[in-house]
Amino acid sequence: MRTDQILTRLERVFARLDREPERPAHLQTPQMSRHRVVLFGSTLAFYLAIVVAVLTTSWLVRLDWQIMFFRPYEQWPQLHAFLDYLVVLGQRGPTAVMVAAWLGWRSWRQHTLRPLITLGVALLLLNVTVGSVKLGLGRLGPHYATEIGSAELFAGGDIFPSGHTANAVVTWGILAYLASTVVTRRVLSVVSAVVSLSVGATTVYLGTHWVSDVLLGWSAGLLILLALPWFEPLIARTEAYVFDLRELLRRRAETGRMPAPVVSALTPLLSAGGKWRLEPAATEAAAEPAPTAPAPAHTPAPRPAPLLTGRPHLIRSERTPVTPAGSRRPAHGERAAARSAAARPVAGG
Repeated sequence: MRTDQILTRLERVFARLDREPERPAHLQTPQMSRHRVVLFGSTLAFYLAIVVAVLTTSWLVRLDWQIMFFRPYEQWPQLHAFLDYLVVLGQRGPTAVMVAAWLGWRSWRQHTLRPLITLGVALLLLNVTVGSVKLGLGRLGPHYATEIGSAELFAGGDIFPSGHTANAVVTWGILAYLASTVVTRRVLSVVSAVVSLSVGATTVYLGTHWVSDVLLGWSAGLLILLALPWFEPLIARTEAYVFDLRELLRRRAETGRMPAPVVSALTPLLSAGGKWRLEPAATEAAAEPAPTAPAPAHTPAPRPAPLLTGRPHLIRSERTPVTPAGSRRPAHGERAAARSAAARPVAGG
């Protein structure tokens, strides 16, 4: 009979993740180096400069209006069908599913949850930072502009910065951030840059975003990628917490499957060999006199206490059959007398 434990699909996934990571030995977790800090500061300054330029209705806003009046979708209408599909690479839903599937396979191969947790942290930062600026500035898009030359701020819109562009930078750039080798990281960095630039330019072509929206979306996504090393300790603690929680749930499940011990009143009287005996504590309790209560007027005679012998009481099916020592047939003389009595006629018959 096979006694192998049948594991569920989730338990098989965690069983593989329990193994040691198979990441290359030379690959290290990205650190916040001086070069990265300088690049982060430069990108942040560029981000703030674009916001100030739009708030002050500078030359950047005039450039937005000029390109809007140029209407690129009317200048090159033959590209419209293709670019409608290309812009999907910047939508959060489809791209998150595709990248999560790839990183899930990476987690399975490397026996670690770090790729998926890193993607979750990056998308959370993207939603918080980009979403708060969108709702705070409330800029309207080119198709809903009401006043020529205006920045269209604080009008209830939500297109500044461009969410498609920022999402393309973060979603595809996370693949380069988690690359296993230096060559792969460089190749994926170029691919993610081309995809994010193409998505941003496509939104301008379709007339859904201003040029300043796309510039701010590129810088917003790049800031998130550059800041990810600061969140590596949080990612490591989250991974350890997930595994600890899994172990706690597993122990609780195993405890729930164990049968509870049956306790009866005769348990203290049974020894390991199946014989009756009294525990010392029970014997001492029986030896101590119990407090007497006032007896009633007619007290019945006390019943004798049962005598506990050294052997247990056996039921009929457990008793050993006893075979008589001699023969059960009567002696020869007794049989002859019985036959003569039977043959004698009865008087008066």
